[in-house]
Amino acid sequence: METSDPQPNAGQANEPVIDTLENEKTAEVQTSGVLRIKERFILTAVKRVIQPQFLAEEDKDKLTTEDEYLPPDKKVKLSKSEKKKLSGRNKKRPRIIKVPRSEKLCPFLKDITAGEDAAKKCQYPGCSFLHDVDAYLQRKPANIGGTCYNFETFGKCSSGLTCRFGSSHISEKNYNVVNPEMWEKHSEVQHYSNSLAKEVQHSLWKHKYNFEKSEEALRQVTQAKIEANEVKSGAIGPVIDSMDREKRVDWKGKLYLAPLTTVGNLPFRRICKKFGADITCGEMAVAANILQGKKEEWALLRRHESEDIFGVQASSSLPGTSRFLLVLLCGNNAKVMTRCAQVIQEQTEVDFVDINMGCPIDLIYRQGGGSALLRRHSMLETMCKSMKQVLEVPLTLKMRTAIYQGKNVAHNLIPKAVTWGVDAITLHGRSKEQRYTKLADWAYIEECAKLAAPIPLIGNGDILSSEDAWSHLENSSVAGLMIARGALIKPWIFTEIKERRDWDISSHERLDILQEYVNFGLEHWGSDTEGVEKTRRFLLEWLSFLHRYVPVGILERPPQHINARPPPYQGRDELETLFSSPSCAAWIKITEMLLGPVQSDFQFLPKHKANAWG
Repeated sequence: METSDPQPNAGQANEPVIDTLENEKTAEVQTSGVLRIKERFILTAVKRVIQPQFLAEEDKDKLTTEDEYLPPDKKVKLSKSEKKKLSGRNKKRPRIIKVPRSEKLCPFLKDITAGEDAAKKCQYPGCSFLHDVDAYLQRKPANIGGTCYNFETFGKCSSGLTCRFGSSHISEKNYNVVNPEMWEKHSEVQHYSNSLAKEVQHSLWKHKYNFEKSEEALRQVTQAKIEANEVKSGAIGPVIDSMDREKRVDWKGKLYLAPLTTVGNLPFRRICKKFGADITCGEMAVAANILQGKKEEWALLRRHESEDIFGVQASSSLPGTSRFLLVLLCGNNAKVMTRCAQVIQEQTEVDFVDINMGCPIDLIYRQGGGSALLRRHSMLETMCKSMKQVLEVPLTLKMRTAIYQGKNVAHNLIPKAVTWGVDAITLHGRSKEQRYTKLADWAYIEECAKLAAPIPLIGNGDILSSEDAWSHLENSSVAGLMIARGALIKPWIFTEIKERRDWDISSHERLDILQEYVNFGLEHWGSDTEGVEKTRRFLLEWLSFLHRYVPVGILERPPQHINARPPPYQGRDELETLFSSPSCAAWIKITEMLLGPVQSDFQFLPKHKANAWG
């Protein structure tokens, strides 16, 4: 919905706001990379100060100003060298601290309903959860208030007595109230799929899962490689044609939400589906952890019923390593990936499986993962061909243009991938070295799209408007578009593209989107304290991108471009100004509007050190 451009309130432009940068620019003085804002919205001479609670301990030690912890009105400006020390990313961010089982109410007791005997609910004598309902309720944090989304939507809240919105469905006698008609209606519908069955988990734990199909596929590909080497042929066996048994995906003209680690969670994907995303993909899952039956990794494969074209992205790792340490070994990488592909094929409902070879993180690259696969063609060929033999859904590759800037290699790899039986390729128009700096090279993407024929190539990079999208769709050979940061900054971009317009979305419409995300989060992670805080943290991660959106109505020359940054500005109302803040303190305030006050011991370290300014 288009909104007007009201004149800001008198005096508002000179009031300090949370997002603060010292700036003396006017609308007439614009430099390259600076987004042009209508003059009446630009803030001038705005001071900024450091908020120590959003700094890592090591960065606090780097500050040399003696007054760094003084109240904001007594702060002095940091020197240029001190500011430089507080740039870059926070690499050792704290994880969510789980509540001990002894402090959590037993799952058998939390949803006890009227007429049930609490003493007979839990059948495990050695259960380590809390079983004293009264004691739990006495120490339980106060209800947040408002109605429980899960109860209002489904007729029953699975968090029961632990729900932080429990006033909607907890009786005076401490029973979980259920609406029988609503619950019966929804319990008959499968809203989610790809859960890990206990028997499958046990077979993976005990190494009893039948991988004969994977072993045979690897044997055939390896034997073909030996024979090819003997005759000095460049090919490894015949091209695998599985079209007769494969479920096909129509990629033409589709808008593909990129797989996004951490922020690309299921609630966020649901938001993007509502705005028109055609294809979604789960967060990157580590193959070794899938094969170990780890619940947290299998959770990344979960699919909502709204995700009609859904894939999973896999990469391999040594058992026991972090999700972010993707170690590719020459001997067993193909084996791990092929086994993972078999399990995914047999135990989940997906429309395609994607191999991640675009990750630019140095640690992953040094271990041979992510972008390093761009130079490991033999390994990748074995992996693709063996995975193709065990999959009945398309196999796709997500890659970058190169490892080093100016030394493109994707054009050498893509024709080979076509002969390996890969069904589609997504190409991000930057090198590993570039990460997300400079502009994506769409001329090179076009060159590669022609080389990829007859398989589809999906272009990725710098799409933040309908204008960007249609320029690429209509003037290049790409089959479709992948959108990553653009969707995080403005998830309604899918609607803009399909309706060919710039949407001047209001601040209250944006707040409604956040409320819906919170509802989806409470449904997905639960509405108990743990679920509320998990939803809050993922919302904070998303807000670190959302604040970069600049409303259409205050732009001097729409649309916004992803590589341009605005000068400090105020919105057309107080809420719009709050949404524009790059300060972590402002993001926490937004979460408190939706999820209640943070706890006294709450801590959140933003991904980027710059967001500690306030």
